[in-house]
Amino acid sequence: MSKIRLVINNNNQQREKEKFFIKKELQSILNLYAKMVSNGSWKDYSFSSGAKEVSFNIYQRASEKPVIRISKNLKPKYFNERYFIKDRDGTILKKSENLNQLINKMSWNKLRIIK
Repeated sequence: MSKIRLVINNNNQQREKEKFFIKKELQSILNLYAKMVSNGSWKDYSFSSGAKEVSFNIYQRASEKPVIRISKNLKPKYFNERYFIKDRDGTILKKSENLNQLINKMSWNKLRIIK
């Protein structure tokens, strides 16, 4: 007869929960979005998800590529690559292990959109 084990703290359930932004993360992103919409610099947003990352995409107009992406890396290699901000070309502008610090350290008003 084979040995039967009881698994109590299954890590698969925890991984399933982490496939999107949690409530606190989403609230801080949406607060930033509301601030920038009231300034008139951002117009629309969307979400995209993949196997390695989930991102909040920000558009200047609805029919273009995303101008900025705030991403959560689901499988980071290093501790400071948990959250990052990418530009239109996919270049990482800033990265951090804490989303609130990343949003607060970024100078959003100085960020210019170049066509």
